[in-house]
Amino acid sequence: MSALKQYLDLFREHRGLIDANSAAPVNALRDEAAHALEKMRLPRRGDENFENIDMEEMLSPDYGLNLQKVDIDVNLDMTFRCEIPVSPQSVLMNINDTFAAAPEAFDSLPDGVDVGSLREFAKLYPQEVSEYYGRIADMSNPIVALDTLLAQDGLYVRVRRGVRLEQPLQLVNILSNAMPLMAVRRVLVIVEDEAECKLLVCDHTQRSDVNLMALETVELAVGERARLDYYNIEESTENTRRLSAVYVSQKASSQVNIDGITLFNGTTRNEYYCRFEGEDARLRLYGMGIEDRQRVLSTYTKIDHAVPRCMSDELFKFTVDDQAIGAFTGRIHVATGAVKTEAYQANRNLVGEGGAKMYSKPQLEIYNDDVKCSHGCAIGQLDPLQVFYMRTRGLTEANARLLLRQAFMADVIAAIDVPSLRDRLHILTERRFAGLGSACGTCPLSDSTSCAK
Repeated sequence: MSALKQYLDLFREHRGLIDANSAAPVNALRDEAAHALEKMRLPRRGDENFENIDMEEMLSPDYGLNLQKVDIDVNLDMTFRCEIPVSPQSVLMNINDTFAAAPEAFDSLPDGVDVGSLREFAKLYPQEVSEYYGRIADMSNPIVALDTLLAQDGLYVRVRRGVRLEQPLQLVNILSNAMPLMAVRRVLVIVEDEAECKLLVCDHTQRSDVNLMALETVELAVGERARLDYYNIEESTENTRRLSAVYVSQKASSQVNIDGITLFNGTTRNEYYCRFEGEDARLRLYGMGIEDRQRVLSTYTKIDHAVPRCMSDELFKFTVDDQAIGAFTGRIHVATGAVKTEAYQANRNLVGEGGAKMYSKPQLEIYNDDVKCSHGCAIGQLDPLQVFYMRTRGLTEANARLLLRQAFMADVIAAIDVPSLRDRLHILTERRFAGLGSACGTCPLSDSTSCAK
């Protein structure tokens, strides 16, 4: 039985239960999702843009789904041992696929900011949620269609016109269960005209001995002259599978900064789809991944310059060692009439000795002449002359290589506009390159894969 048929059969058998534990605007798109999935074939390894990922293989295991929303015992104290800047009293959480937060988490929010459970806001304000839910994400994407078919809850953020959040919001996605489980999450963020918001998302897996799957769709709607910073950090395990699709819609004169960082993972597919809907908008899309052992990281990006005078700056860096396999495909599309476009794309990769592999495919698709566009790719190893130079200054070879790798990732981390997070990530990256089993500096439970997560 194919993986899609397995989930379609489950959906039809339990449709009533799925709908009962969600809300009408979320339920309204399930039939469309089912119809789309019936016509699909999941990408296999070797298909175009899937050099190292097999979605059929990833989704075939018999993961459980918590359709009844049964409480699952989660050790929340573990979540904060990695020391990502956050106050435990104000954290927002998705526990597997259900939103949770302490009451005091909302005390410091200004008027004009709605933050909480997607399911509950969809019940309270169905028209407002329906206006955006499922309108940015593309149902022809199997990640989106399967997520829309099964999602019941997630995070909802709406920042009203002119409101500026001084402090970043932080969402911690906790993946934990004693048996194999798929968490189906949804995130919907709406930043209205002239509003500002920063959102930090941390993905943590608390069980290293269990096969777990995170399936998520993120929709980011950014209004005119608005700004959104979206940062995502993955610290999971080698038994964790992740399929993530992020969709961004930008109106005129808006600014969006995205930075996706993979410190620890198992098999991960990250997709980013960004579209300019208004002129004079700006996008910075950055990311990095540190891959070793038999980890797999696949990244796909598409930036659609549909209107004139917009600028995109794209940079992804990866280090791949041991038997790990990385892949990057980046596509920039400049439509007819999108004059004065500026679009820059770069992919830089360090590949170690042995069986490590890296695939890279930067692409430009341009339909007018009045543009400034460039793209480039580099795949190589550490420069032995640089290592030698640093050794002449008294460093050991191991420390020289460590410092060079840190420097290689520095510009991706520097793009984060939250000083405390930026400083902490420099430390976490150093520990990761040093070969420590966990990026969590104070966790007494670290094992060979991650912080007991």
